[in-house]
Amino acid sequence: MNTISIIIAIYNRKDELFELLNSLSHQTDNDFEIIIVDDGSVINLRPTAELFHERLKIEFFRKENSGPGLSRNYGAKRTKNDWLVFVDSDVIVEKDYIENIKKNLAEIPCDAFGGADKAHKGFNLMQKAISYSMTSVFTTGGIRGSKKAVTKFQPRSFNMGVRKSAFEKVGGFSEMRIGEDPDLSMKLWENAFTTAFFDNIGVYHKRRVDFGKFSKQVYQFGCARPILNQRHPKYVKISFAFPSFFLIGYILGFIEYFFFQQGLILGFYGLYTFLIFFHALYQTKNISIAAMAIISTYIQMFSYGYGFLKSWILLNIFRQKPEDAFPSHFHKF
Repeated sequence: MNTISIIIAIYNRKDELFELLNSLSHQTDNDFEIIIVDDGSVINLRPTAELFHERLKIEFFRKENSGPGLSRNYGAKRTKNDWLVFVDSDVIVEKDYIENIKKNLAEIPCDAFGGADKAHKGFNLMQKAISYSMTSVFTTGGIRGSKKAVTKFQPRSFNMGVRKSAFEKVGGFSEMRIGEDPDLSMKLWENAFTTAFFDNIGVYHKRRVDFGKFSKQVYQFGCARPILNQRHPKYVKISFAFPSFFLIGYILGFIEYFFFQQGLILGFYGLYTFLIFFHALYQTKNISIAAMAIISTYIQMFSYGYGFLKSWILLNIFRQKPEDAFPSHFHKF
């Protein structure tokens, strides 16, 4: 029997917590428990959770701030069921989310699983543009949005399930504040555990609501990747560095244009821009979202690429320890 505990690590985000719990309260299968871990929020989240006590089996815990990974570990230790399902606090799930998880677990042997994230019809245009950038085959390779896009799926914590025994075997999430979920996935692989993609458990992921916050977020993701490469060298791919090549190529394109009056490199970026626009237009059927998708895509590529390049130089050329180069990426015990 596959029993499920949903773990929500949250910092502030009162409105998002209400929306997530509301979506969980309408499940076609209501046989699950919810563990909410308040990671030192500056506002009181308990009253929001208490609104759903009659409809959901909720346990609420509050602790000092340590970042999402260690807060999820805290919640995992307090669960009663066989499977741990982690969702970010800024997602909404469909009413058959739990039902479909159980159906998949009965049919697909695995030790961990994940699903896609997508944009809800109620999201604003910017959120939909950012969602496109984070899930498109022309940006991330579709690793967050499509089963067909990957050969070995790496679950992410916005929508991730792990067998409790496997989670405990690998020690749960690490002390990393950024990149803790791919770190966990690779630890599972290194211990011969298997992962799977479930294509019918997608969640609606709000992400960041403006380009500035989005840029900061993907920059941090870029910084984390070389750290993960050091930890798990077996799973390094040249494609991880593609956004850095994209950034360097763009700079070289301007040098070529201004100093040599040639536009061959920038011509490639022009073609890429048209590709993004028309693909986003085809996907979203909205010209405004398609136009904004160009902006969000370049922000994603440049910010991630800069973060990756900076991190790679600090770790591999200057030989800094990750904890010294990026102290904010790690929890200090």
